[in-house]
Amino acid sequence: MSAVWLIAIIIGTLIIAGLAFYAGRLLWQVREQNRLVEKKREQYAQKRAARNAKLSDSINLIAKAMKEGQCEYSEGCLRVWVLMSQYQFEQEVTLESEYPGVFAMYEAVKDLPTHEARKKYSKKEIFKQDSARWRKEQELEEQILKDSAKLVQEFAADPSTKHVFM
Repeated sequence: MSAVWLIAIIIGTLIIAGLAFYAGRLLWQVREQNRLVEKKREQYAQKRAARNAKLSDSINLIAKAMKEGQCEYSEGCLRVWVLMSQYQFEQEVTLESEYPGVFAMYEAVKDLPTHEARKKYSKKEIFKQDSARWRKEQELEEQILKDSAKLVQEFAADPSTKHVFM
């Protein structure tokens, strides 16, 4: 064999070896990247589950308090609705149709002033707002109680927490 062919074979072998090394390195990087993505996905799932468990426990507690009459419906519905809107469901859920009483009460009271903002109004205006809220609570009481029972069933309480009900 001539020296030219020998040099060509050696150069060809070096090129192929270099490309094989480069391809192997790229495959290793992809494998590492996939491993990191899977690890992040697992961490996210654990954080999501922990957050959902906390939200579920709070929703359950407030729903029980509404059922037992320990919490005004307007306050309970407002709090429950905000918590449910933060809950990450496994499947798409239309909360408005699933819990119509809670949603209707939330819609009625979401824009009412609270705490410091409430102090800016006259006693007459506050009484007027409270009266409208109480009427809405009476109007929606039956549906809110049904929704509360459904909430207690669907959102589990955390067995490690101790809640006191009177």
